[in-house]
Amino acid sequence: MANHDLILGQSHDLALGHDQQLVLNHNHNLGLNQNHDLELGQTDEHHLDLGQPLDHDELGLGHAHDHELDLGQNQDNEGHDDVHTYGHENELAMDQKPEDGDHELPLPEHNHELALTENNDLTVSENQEFDDSMALTVHNQEMGIDSGEDMGVHDSELMIVCTPPVIQARALAISSNYELSVGQEFPDVKSCRRALRDTAIALHFEMQTIKSDKTRFTAKCASEGCPWRIHVAKLAGVPTFTIRTITDNHTCGGITHLGHQQASVQWVASSVEQRLRENPNCKPKEILEEIHKAHGITLSYKQAWRGKERIMATMRGSFEEGYRLLPQYCEQLKRTNPGSIASVYGSPTDNCFQRLFISFQASIYGFLNACRPLLGLDRTYLKNKYLGTLLLATGFDGDGALFPVAFGVVDEENDDSWMWFLSELHNLLEINTENMPRLTILSDRQKGIVDGVEANFPTAFHGFCMRHLSDSFRKEFNNTMLVNLLWEAAHVLTVIEFESKILEIEEISQDAAYWIRRIPPRLWATAYFEGQRFGHLTANIVESLDTWILDASGLPIVQMTECIRRQLMTWFNERRETSMQWTSILVPSAERHVAEALERARTYQVLRANEAEFEVISHEGTNIVDIRNRCCLCRGWQLYGLPCAHAVAALLSCRQNVHRFTESCFTVATYRKTYSQTIHPIPDKSLWKELSEGDENAAKADQVLINPPKSLRPPGRPRKKRVRAEDRGRVKRVVHCSRCNQTGHFRTTCAAPI
Repeated sequence: MANHDLILGQSHDLALGHDQQLVLNHNHNLGLNQNHDLELGQTDEHHLDLGQPLDHDELGLGHAHDHELDLGQNQDNEGHDDVHTYGHENELAMDQKPEDGDHELPLPEHNHELALTENNDLTVSENQEFDDSMALTVHNQEMGIDSGEDMGVHDSELMIVCTPPVIQARALAISSNYELSVGQEFPDVKSCRRALRDTAIALHFEMQTIKSDKTRFTAKCASEGCPWRIHVAKLAGVPTFTIRTITDNHTCGGITHLGHQQASVQWVASSVEQRLRENPNCKPKEILEEIHKAHGITLSYKQAWRGKERIMATMRGSFEEGYRLLPQYCEQLKRTNPGSIASVYGSPTDNCFQRLFISFQASIYGFLNACRPLLGLDRTYLKNKYLGTLLLATGFDGDGALFPVAFGVVDEENDDSWMWFLSELHNLLEINTENMPRLTILSDRQKGIVDGVEANFPTAFHGFCMRHLSDSFRKEFNNTMLVNLLWEAAHVLTVIEFESKILEIEEISQDAAYWIRRIPPRLWATAYFEGQRFGHLTANIVESLDTWILDASGLPIVQMTECIRRQLMTWFNERRETSMQWTSILVPSAERHVAEALERARTYQVLRANEAEFEVISHEGTNIVDIRNRCCLCRGWQLYGLPCAHAVAALLSCRQNVHRFTESCFTVATYRKTYSQTIHPIPDKSLWKELSEGDENAAKADQVLINPPKSLRPPGRPRKKRVRAEDRGRVKRVVHCSRCNQTGHFRTTCAAPI
């Protein structure tokens, strides 16, 4: 018989050569007349050519649960000549028995029905309910054979189309590492339990412990009625354990549910340890996918997350150890980076961590000697086990990039912690300079920051960060047009232009205009602001530092500090090397600004009053320029530190070099000075004691004990989205419908009848 399709399920193709026959013998055994073993792997499609010897390793079959297939006779054969069934005690017989090392084919215990259709197709179907029997129905009338005849199959194809009873995929490939035999020895009890656990997961059955003490361990299959059982005992005088007895037969067919009892958090950790060492940023979702692919089990997100945390703790140290090492770390930082400041403070009663302040000498030097006199204050909430808040003080270099000056960690953000942080910052700046210009500070102006700035920097100009202000405005009114007008009002340089923008807002919403007028414009509007912000309206430092600061916020405190130090060290080196390639006088951003001003200045008319005063006429109007005092009536020169188009026109008319009339912080020479100092690496903690021998300060630091803070992270997955200060404890605005005068909805969603 030729060209008969034999269909069994799950898209497995079996090609029989012309010399191969599928035979039913007198004992109704399913056999092959040559020594070919039938094995199925995990992949979706397997093509087996029985004309060639089969490689067990390539097919990927391991050990079965000693299930064998025997095609016996069934007396109840309504409508058929012969009906054959097979179950747990059935045998899969080959004309030649497999040799040692060959593997038998495991069969799942599901209710499959196999029948030859009118087209001579042998079909396996799977019912919704599964029991311990499988029915194989052979239509002998259509085949033309009886139970004792041989059935020849030529050029036949075996296909499997079968729906699994559960969502979770089950792997059939079992390595020889999971063979258990009497007399097998393990070096200790942990190795023994690990081997049994790995075997249970690989063979997809769950194991239940019956007895476990210092000398014995007995377990059985968790499925009721399954005879699998193992007993392990300790050898006398040595820690070795050996398998004394094992019943290696399973009648349960394996588990049919998601997860696995033996797939503990520790097992997850050991399974993905190597990958996490290679890629610490591997996410729990990726861990779940890898475990499902490798072992065929589906675990919860929490198990993957906890397993990752356990491995990361062994790699980077525990959170508790991080606080304990803080005093030594601060001493090592000051030793490797002379002139830096690193101080840690604990509670006077129980030495629980309270505050940490760090500023590198390279940052101090760069800010005081080359950066703009502008500071931004911001914070981010830590995601580690003990919470806390990271406080940041950041300047801006000549090219407009963020330049971290100092950072601190506090156990809790409040008015006292901001007062302490700004006091440390004031001491830092006061000690290192005598001619420090008046600072301009940008923040969200919460009460603790306002009080701290007034107490420590009484002469500084303290303005709103426009990002915080606009976010609050957006949440209040949720109107994009109004938000855009608010930003335009903040950017304009003159009072007339500012009032014009506020009138536009008032025409759209009087409530919005009233909300804006309640905030003094001298705190946020460029037209009224008294300090020099150099065009910077925001100090949203955390979002500007990108994702690395969020990743660092979940690490132990020493690891987090090291992450920040490494990032700063990399920035200093990269920006130093980049600036060495610049051939211009000004930094790139300043060069672009001057180039644009030169282009506009070509159309302006310039009238000279004396050696310093000029009248510049343009299509925008007339502006007065004083090159001696470096000011223009449009206020662009004073506010940005770079000559505006009117000033450029006046300078060109008297043949002056425009670059000489820019602030020094915009020159390439000053920029190189900003990053001229180096942030040095800190040795590994294993070398701290050796490097600190003979150092009295290091010896004192070893004696200081800092305990973790009392605050613990609440249970559950840590929040990744940043919570702003103005949102905490904020009462939600009650919406009002202008159509039906009811609350709880807007006019556009009003369902009241007209």
